[in-house]
Amino acid sequence: MSFHQCGGNVGDSCTIPLPRWVVEEMEKDPDLAYTDQWGRRNFEYVSLGCDTLPVLKGRTPVQCYSDFMRGFRDRFENLLGDTIVEIQVGMGPAGELRYPSYPEKDGVWKFPGIGAFQCYDKYMISSLQSAAEAFGKPEWGHTGPTDAGQYNNWPEDTNFFKKEGGGWDSQYGEFFLTWYSEMLLNHGERILQSAKAIFEDKGVKISVKIAGIHWHYGTRSHAPELTAGYYNTRNRDGYLPIAQMLARHGAVFNFTCVEMRDHEQPQDAQCAPEKLVRQVALATQEAQVPLAGENALPRYDDYAHEQILQASSLNINDQSGDREMCAFTYLRMNPDLFHPDNWRRFVAFVKKMKEGKDTNKCREQVEREAEHFVHITQPLVQEAAVALMH
Repeated sequence: MSFHQCGGNVGDSCTIPLPRWVVEEMEKDPDLAYTDQWGRRNFEYVSLGCDTLPVLKGRTPVQCYSDFMRGFRDRFENLLGDTIVEIQVGMGPAGELRYPSYPEKDGVWKFPGIGAFQCYDKYMISSLQSAAEAFGKPEWGHTGPTDAGQYNNWPEDTNFFKKEGGGWDSQYGEFFLTWYSEMLLNHGERILQSAKAIFEDKGVKISVKIAGIHWHYGTRSHAPELTAGYYNTRNRDGYLPIAQMLARHGAVFNFTCVEMRDHEQPQDAQCAPEKLVRQVALATQEAQVPLAGENALPRYDDYAHEQILQASSLNINDQSGDREMCAFTYLRMNPDLFHPDNWRRFVAFVKKMKEGKDTNKCREQVEREAEHFVHITQPLVQEAAVALMH
């Protein structure tokens, strides 16, 4: 269920804006768009600050999302539980439960910048003011952090995110980050309540995508995670509250970057995708919520496939028991996937994923069996490769 604009994020190869009738309302009231401290508007997704306000021609954004899901259910009811077994509910940019804190469009943000807080539309500021007054510090409600740097800074460039005496670790920082992250959790809660009611007893799982923000993970403040709305620092687990929220509604926690290894990423930016995936696996285990995965970037090599197999087995400290990822989404289908060598590796990878971690078959046996599938799928592969080229 895509409630976001396609285009402007990693891997986007086309541009599909929000519906015209939504864009018209955003043009009349630009505060319906997420806004940074410099007044830059982001039109990828309607700001969660107005979730419950009738700003879209008399309906609230959450009502619009619900009406769409209800319409989908009614139109495809005969396929639910059979052909359609999972509904992935979009909750933000790129379909992920997060703020648009690292927009690639027009070069605003480049990896591995820390991103920027997105809480400066009038609806978010109004909520911040109410929270600050309730906290007894009304002066904290006028703006977000003013010393959190710019999109492409690194944590130590800023007073807010630096490790020693950074604002993130102050009373003000705790107040602001709690409010900012809870607004995101409440947004997820509202949409999930609706999705659960609409698809109840239809034989489908509901899943939610969470972004794999692995850069600067090795720092104390975890700045890029904070600007995206995940209150995860060296002293605090930001993924457990998300997992618990999903568990309350029986939803699947869908996480990305499972193909990455720490040493493949820039170590000066303290990237740690493996450690991040492990933290998320532990959080979902504690919350007793199913974990699904996907790769963040296109990969066709055995090295990435092996990492996915390892991550999906959920062998945390060699103590995962029977637990495995409940699903894996392979991104992305393009002509490169159907190159003969890549296809052979991919078929073997799928076979190994299907066998699961308890298989007694040796690697060579699985690969021999995969060769049979490579052979019989050859005509289909050629057809797909041609179709994707045009």
